[in-house]
Amino acid sequence: MKLIVIDIQKGITDERLYNFDGFIKNVTSIIDAARKNDVEVIYVQHDDGPGTGFSVGDEDFEIADQVAPRENEKIFIKTVNSCFGNAELADYLSDSGVKDLMIVGLQTNFCIDASVKSAFERGYRVIIPEGTNSTFDNDYMNSETTYKYYNEMMWPERFASCIPVDEAIKLIGELV
Repeated sequence: MKLIVIDIQKGITDERLYNFDGFIKNVTSIIDAARKNDVEVIYVQHDDGPGTGFSVGDEDFEIADQVAPRENEKIFIKTVNSCFGNAELADYLSDSGVKDLMIVGLQTNFCIDASVKSAFERGYRVIIPEGTNSTFDNDYMNSETTYKYYNEMMWPERFASCIPVDEAIKLIGELV
């Protein structure tokens, strides 16, 4: 198993997110469990391009302090919603032979959804711990409804196993 931490970047990691405090608590618990049990933690950052304020070199582009990677953890940059849009990451995961991916991060209805479905299409078993992805209100749904739509209706039994955080931590611990 590998833990993929997607787009938890300074410019979008704040109180505007659905269940912000719970999201940070749950993600850090999953990252801590992965590190404790030697499950590789891989970070992905979204780059909107030069001049957007959300690109390499911009403060908002940087990974949020609450989930900062350790020196030896890999970081990949993507320019499309799915983390598999980064060919190096896609090849790295494929070459690793790992078939289970735990995915956490931002935003539920954009990069997380695209990455979950892309992973599924590539034959990975995708695991989504409860409360480890989040998003903002949008023109059609508030953030809570958006979160629930994907985590309770769209992904389960189709694209991913959506499980409680304590079950995810137990699963990580069983890999040792």
